[in-house]
Amino acid sequence: MGKLAVYKYISLMFLVLQCVLTVFTIMALYGGDVNPAGHSARAMLVYILPILIGANVIMLLYWLVRRKWIYALIPVITIAFCIPYIGTLYQFRSVDKKAGGDKGLKVATYNVAMFGRETSGFLALDILAQMRRQKVDVLCMQEYNETSGDKKNSKSYMEYFPYMAVGRGDMVVFSRYPIKESKTLDFEDSNQSAMWADVDVNGQVIRFFNVHLQTTGINRTMHQANKLQAQNPYEDYSMSNSRVMNAIFGNYMLGMMFRAGQAITIANEKHNSVNPCILCGDFNDVPYSYVYNTMLGNMVDGFKECGGGWMYTFRGKKAVRIDYIFHDEFFKGLTYYKEDLTTSDHLPVFMKVTF
Repeated sequence: MGKLAVYKYISLMFLVLQCVLTVFTIMALYGGDVNPAGHSARAMLVYILPILIGANVIMLLYWLVRRKWIYALIPVITIAFCIPYIGTLYQFRSVDKKAGGDKGLKVATYNVAMFGRETSGFLALDILAQMRRQKVDVLCMQEYNETSGDKKNSKSYMEYFPYMAVGRGDMVVFSRYPIKESKTLDFEDSNQSAMWADVDVNGQVIRFFNVHLQTTGINRTMHQANKLQAQNPYEDYSMSNSRVMNAIFGNYMLGMMFRAGQAITIANEKHNSVNPCILCGDFNDVPYSYVYNTMLGNMVDGFKECGGGWMYTFRGKKAVRIDYIFHDEFFKGLTYYKEDLTTSDHLPVFMKVTF
C-alpha cells in the first residue's frame, strides 16, 4: 500500500511538471508576438524554446515507458504545436544546390567579420572566389572592411560584380545587374545599420534589403570581464560572479530591445516599397523571436520553402540560425543552403529564386 502511494505521488509530481512545461512551451512559442520592450520575460522564453521542446520529448518517453497513454498525449500535442517552429531549424528534404540550372537569380548574404582584419586581402579574395563558384548574382555583405588588402577589395569584387552600393560603415551590396538607387537606414544609438538597393534584373526592379541588427553584447561583456581579470588577477570576473552575470543579462536585454525597434524600422521601410523585395542579412536573433516575426511579416522564409537539413549560420559555441533570406510572394524559391566556410564566425547563406 505504501509503494502504491509513492508511485501515485511520483506520477502526480511528473504530471504537474508536464503541465508547467507545456504552459511554458506554448508561452515561448508565442513569445515572439510581443515586443520585448514591455514583455521581456515572455520574449526571453523564445530563446530556450529548443530546450523546452527537448524536455517535452523526454517527458513523452517517460509516459510511454510508464504506459500512461493519456498523459503521453499532453507532450504529443505540445510538440505538434511546435512543428512550425521546428521547421525554421530543420527541414526533412534534401537540397539540390544546382536547382534551376542557369535560370533564376542567385542571392547570397554573408557577415564576413571584417575579413579577420587581415591586411593581405587573401580572405577577401577567397570569399570572392567562392561567390564565383556559386554563381552569385547579388551579394549582401555585413562587416565588410574595404581597408583590408590596401583598399583593393572593392576593385577585385567589381571585376565580377560590376555594380556596388555602399551603406553606412560596414554594409555593401554587390550586383551583376545595374543598381538604380540605394539608401542607408541608420539606427539610433547603434553602430549597426541597414540599407536597400534597387537592382534592375532584366527590366524588373527588385529592392534588396541588407540588414545588420544590434548584437547581443555578450561577447563584448565577456571581453571586458577578461580584461578586468587580467588587470586584477585576485578578483573573480568569471561567469559565476553575479555582477558579470547581471551585466551579461542586462546587455542581452538591451540588445533585444534595440533589435525590436530596428526590426520595426525595416518593416515600415519594406512596407513602403513599390518594388518586390528580398530581405537578407545578420539579424542577430533566433527564429520565432519578435525580430524574426516582425521582419518576416507576409514574406516567405527561404529556408522553410526550399531548404533542407539542419540550418544554423553561426559558428560559435552555440550553433544558431541568425542569418536569413526572406522574399516577397512575387518570387518562388528554388534552393536555399549554407556553405561551411571558415573565413568568418558566420556562414554564408545562398538562395536562388525565380519570378
